[in-house]
Amino acid sequence: MPISQRPLSDPAQRGWLSDFGWDHGRLHIRKTDIRLKIDHKLVAEVLQWLPYLSILTVRSVWARLFRDPALSIWFAPDRPRPWYLARGAALWAGISVARTAADADVSFYFDDVTSAADDINLQGVLNGACTDVSKSHVASIFKDVFGYPLAVDPLTFKKPTVEKSEKNGVHDGRIFPADGEVSADCVYQRLVDTTDDDGAAHDLRTLCANGSPVLVWLKIKPSGARFAIHNRKALLKDPTEMFSTDEIARIGQFTARMGLDWGGLDILRDRHDGRIYIVDVNKTDVGPVIALSWRDKIRSMGQLAKALEGLVNSRSRSQNIVARPVEPYVIPHAA
Repeated sequence: MPISQRPLSDPAQRGWLSDFGWDHGRLHIRKTDIRLKIDHKLVAEVLQWLPYLSILTVRSVWARLFRDPALSIWFAPDRPRPWYLARGAALWAGISVARTAADADVSFYFDDVTSAADDINLQGVLNGACTDVSKSHVASIFKDVFGYPLAVDPLTFKKPTVEKSEKNGVHDGRIFPADGEVSADCVYQRLVDTTDDDGAAHDLRTLCANGSPVLVWLKIKPSGARFAIHNRKALLKDPTEMFSTDEIARIGQFTARMGLDWGGLDILRDRHDGRIYIVDVNKTDVGPVIALSWRDKIRSMGQLAKALEGLVNSRSRSQNIVARPVEPYVIPHAA
């Protein structure tokens, strides 16, 4: 079924609290079936979202008053909440959410799942070719593009190994024990050591649009908590500060192979071999990162809004976005 004909699961017609439930003392995110432990860190992060959402609302009204010409996006099968970056950047840019595909400048496949349903025709839709963000698929594309592996055989690999669920957004990574049993539901990857001299881990959340990195959030996690979702600190960085010219070109090739027009990559740089490893693809990214300063939050959203506007303009209604075939990106090789 073409995405333009699929019914919109419109969160605006439901209270946002319907996205969540309570299950055995944990916060249940119904769409992704993820359960989060309620602790003081999670509560603090939720409370920090409230002033950001207020700022986002004011900015959206202001941007739409002075937006000329008007732009709109049709999201399907789901309409993202404002805490998803695609919606937040649209609001920041004054880009409205269309009620139907026929009214929109572009259509955007938005479904917070690891793999798309088989009956969706996503031809020509933004992120329409990004239908599989499972860990094994990400690792396979990464090896093809970068030429060295992330995935390993845990029974023969002689160095520390990480065990993760195939499912996106679970945050269940752990060091695979030497006497552990291999699970068919998990993937096994080399442990990328991103720690500094104090033991804090450094993650490079890289936001991409139209085949190019837009910005990087350097996320610093406490010692011993490399797999945690909470960050001790986060800093806004330019991609050229964090990656070489060749690495940026290969990141572009990777997003093209993944079909990712818009989204975030979790990138790790190993302190021993100096190489980068793309360990996760987030086509329904949430943000901005709570641990960013207010200055970096505002700057980040301004950059992302500009990038989304450029993406929408490049794939606008004049190009018949819903019907036209997908054209592959051509990423030039670095000199």
